[in-house]
Amino acid sequence: MKIALMDVGIGLLATAAAVRRLRPDADLVLSCDPDGMPWGPRTPEDVTVRALAVAEAAVAHRPDALIVACNTATVHALPALRARLEPAVPVIGTVPAVKPAATGGGPVAVWATPATTGSPYLRTLIREFAAGVPVAEVACPGLSDAVQDADEEAVALAVASATERTPHGTEAIVLGCTHYELVADLIRAAVQRPGMPPLVLHGSAGAVAAQALRRLGERLMPQAPATGGLAVLLSGREARLPVQALAYAEGRLLQPRRPAR
Repeated sequence: MKIALMDVGIGLLATAAAVRRLRPDADLVLSCDPDGMPWGPRTPEDVTVRALAVAEAAVAHRPDALIVACNTATVHALPALRARLEPAVPVIGTVPAVKPAATGGGPVAVWATPATTGSPYLRTLIREFAAGVPVAEVACPGLSDAVQDADEEAVALAVASATERTPHGTEAIVLGCTHYELVADLIRAAVQRPGMPPLVLHGSAGAVAAQALRRLGERLMPQAPATGGLAVLLSGREARLPVQALAYAEGRLLQPRRPAR
């Protein structure tokens, strides 16, 4: 089995690591777009063009499924990706985890890029799955770039800024950008306040990985032998994992024992 994942950058590491944990025997293809980074400020039409190119580079490696491990690409390009690739290659998008976060009754904060915050897509999720629950949308400019660069100081500054704009009493935070899941512990430590209930963070990586395996009719086999290979594509060029990826536990988990078949 081979699963491809796409994102503008290393935000896909969290979902790729989740796939690796659930199926250590699966081959992975990671397709990123450093030449087009960042996607957030681009128009929806431009994001779609870039996303299609990144997806097609991945599909050339003949995966059984493609995970769009990027909220911005899911918001703007998922219909085009599915129209281009399905049914030959199932395409699984990444949806901010508003629904599970809202089940606790709130208050909830959604941390996301400026491109996702306030988008009709996010507003629809909130309206459908969090009706009656207090939800604050918190734009986090610079956070995904800081995570991408593995710049600890810039990450800390961006997290501190978002924390200041997160309402007191927030009980759950939706990590509405896949990059944010790589620094989830830092976010929790920054936002958790003395005397408040334990803060719950809701990412999408685990649920998306499991959904991809379900779409393929594959079982979860976390005890399978660790035999899965890895291929990395940077704007279509075969490469190694970027050095920034190895700053995170998820990236270190993915270091290949062999190339993907």
